[in-house]
Amino acid sequence: MLRNNSHSSEAECRVVAKAAGADEVAMTEQITGSESLVKSLQNAGVEVVFGIPGGAILPAYDPLMDASNIRHILVRHEQGAGHAAEGYAMATGKVGVCMATSGPGATNLVTAIADAHMDSVPMVAITGQVPSKAIGTDAFQEADIRGITMPITKHNFLITDPIDIPAAIAQAFHIAGTGRPGPVLVDISKDALQAMTTFEWPEQIALPGYKPTTKPNSRQIRQAAELILDSKKPVLYVGGGVIKAEASSQLFELAELTGIPVVTTLMARGAFPDGHQQHLGMPGMHGTVAAVGALQRADLLIALGTRFDDRVTGNLDSFAPDAKIIHADIDPAEIGKNKPVDVPIVGDAQVIIEALTADLQRRVDEGERGDFAEWLETVARWKQTYPLGYDEPEDEALSPQYVIERLGAIAGPEAIYAAGVGQHQMWASQFIEYSNPRTWLNSGGAGTMGYAVPAAMGAKVGQPDTVVWAVDGDGCFQMTNQELATCTINNIPIKVALINNSSLGMVRQWQTLFYNQRYSNTDLQSHDFPDFVKLAEAYGAVGLRCDNAADVDATIEKAMSINDRPVVVDFRVHKDAMVWPMVAAGTSNDDIKVARDLAPQWDRED
Repeated sequence: MLRNNSHSSEAECRVVAKAAGADEVAMTEQITGSESLVKSLQNAGVEVVFGIPGGAILPAYDPLMDASNIRHILVRHEQGAGHAAEGYAMATGKVGVCMATSGPGATNLVTAIADAHMDSVPMVAITGQVPSKAIGTDAFQEADIRGITMPITKHNFLITDPIDIPAAIAQAFHIAGTGRPGPVLVDISKDALQAMTTFEWPEQIALPGYKPTTKPNSRQIRQAAELILDSKKPVLYVGGGVIKAEASSQLFELAELTGIPVVTTLMARGAFPDGHQQHLGMPGMHGTVAAVGALQRADLLIALGTRFDDRVTGNLDSFAPDAKIIHADIDPAEIGKNKPVDVPIVGDAQVIIEALTADLQRRVDEGERGDFAEWLETVARWKQTYPLGYDEPEDEALSPQYVIERLGAIAGPEAIYAAGVGQHQMWASQFIEYSNPRTWLNSGGAGTMGYAVPAAMGAKVGQPDTVVWAVDGDGCFQMTNQELATCTINNIPIKVALINNSSLGMVRQWQTLFYNQRYSNTDLQSHDFPDFVKLAEAYGAVGLRCDNAADVDATIEKAMSINDRPVVVDFRVHKDAMVWPMVAAGTSNDDIKVARDLAPQWDRED
C-alpha cells in the first residue's frame, strides 16, 4: 500500500527529537527498565495505551501510573486492546499502542496484530516476557511471541537488557509509522523491566536496510502520463494506501483534471467522495456492477495503493484482460505480485499523485488531453442501469439494508463507522455514503469477527468529538461485547447498531447458494437469547430495540441524542436477506450476479 510520510514525518520528528516537555539532556541517574520504557513512550509521543496488566508486564504498570500524559485504558480482553489500538490508528493516522503480559496475554494479541499486518495499520504492541534466564525453559506463562508473530509484524524485538529499551521503542515507532505502515512488537523480559539502567533517548535512528522509497522515478511518471493520455477506457483503481498516505485531496485533483472514473476498494471507502459523478463505487466480490464492469472492460488501470487481492480480482486469469497496468505502491513487493505490470512506480502516494498530476497538467496546457467521452458515457449508463438496491422482505420483517441506509443518512458523512465482518460489513460499505477519509473502519484483509466494538472504542478515544458507530452483527458482537464495560467505565460513548439476524449471516448466505440450503451450525438463535437490551444495561450502557421499519428513524435519533454512555440498538432484521451484487469466490468478475441467477446484460459493443 502507498504511504505518505506527511503525518508520519511529525511522528518521526517526535521519535528523533525530544518530545515537548521531555528533558533536554540525556539522563544519567539510575532508573528501572520499566521507568525507561515509560519515558520512551513519552518521548515517542504516545497519548494512550490499551492494555491489561499481568505478571511479566506488571513492573511497567507501576511507573505508568505516574505518567500523567499517557492515558491507559484497561480493556477486558487483550484482543480488544489490539483492535482498539487499530481503531485509534485508523481514525487518527497516529501509531496505536497496546500492552499485554507474557504467554496467553501476548497470544491474545495475535489476531489483532495479524489484522493490522493485513490492513497496513501502524501499531506497536508491547509485551512482557518471563525473566531472561527462564526463556526457553517452558516457564509459567512463557510463549515465544517473537517467533509466533514473525510472519505478521513489520519487525519485532526481544529485549533482555534494559539499556536497549529506548532505542527499541524509538525504532519500533519509526518502523510502524513510516513506509508501508504496520505492526511492530516489542517483547521485554521481566528482569529487564526490573533492573537498574540509565536512560538516553536516541537522537538519530540508524536502521541499515530500512529506507522506504518515497520519491517516485520521474521517467516512470512520464510513462504513466503517456499511457493515460493514449488510453480510451482508463480507471483509477484506488486502494486503502491512498488513505494511509493522506492523499485524498491529491486524488481528487487528479480525478478532476483527467475526468477518469474512480473505483474505491473496501479499504479505500472515503478516499474519494461517493457522491462525485466520477465515482463508480466499490469493486470486487460485492462491488457495484459499474465498478466491476469498468475494471473488466478497461484498457488501462491506474492502481494506487492497492494490492490486487482476490476479493477484488476474482479469478486472476480473467481479471481486466485487456488492460495495461500502472501500479503505484510504497511497497515494491506488492508490484507485480499478483498481476503483471506495465509501469511500476515505487513511492509515497501523495508524492506520486502530485507528480503525475503535475505532468498531466503540463501536457494539458500544451494541448494534450485524453479522449474518454465514449467510455464515460458507457460507465455512466452502467451506473444508472445497475444501482445498488435491495428487495423488501415478503413477510414485512425489518430489512437490514434499510436500517444501515437510514443510519448513514441520519448520522451523516462526518461520523465514523466501524464494521464487523460479514453481511453487515458489506451493507455498511454499500449503503452508507462516505465523503471523507478515515470515517470507515473495518477488517478487510483478515476478516476478523469481533473487530467492530473495540475498534470503535479506539476510534472514539482518538476522535472524542466525533460520533462513532459500530455496525455489528449478532455473531461478531458476541465475541468482543465485553468492551462495552470498558467504554462505560472510561466514558467512551460509542454507539452500536446491532444487525441481529439471529444467524451467521454471510455463512448462511453461502449455504443458501452453494450448499443446497443445508444450514449447518449457523443459527445463533439471537432473537431469543441473549437479550441484548438487558446485556447492554448490565454493562452500564443504554439498550434499545427496533423490529419494524416505522420505528427505525426515531430509534436512531434517540441513540444519537445519548452521549453520556454507550448505546446498543438491537435491530431485529430479516434472516434471509442477501448481499448483492456478488461474484462467487474463484470465479470471473464477468460472472457477477445482481441477484440470484440474475446477471447484468453487458453491452457487448462496449
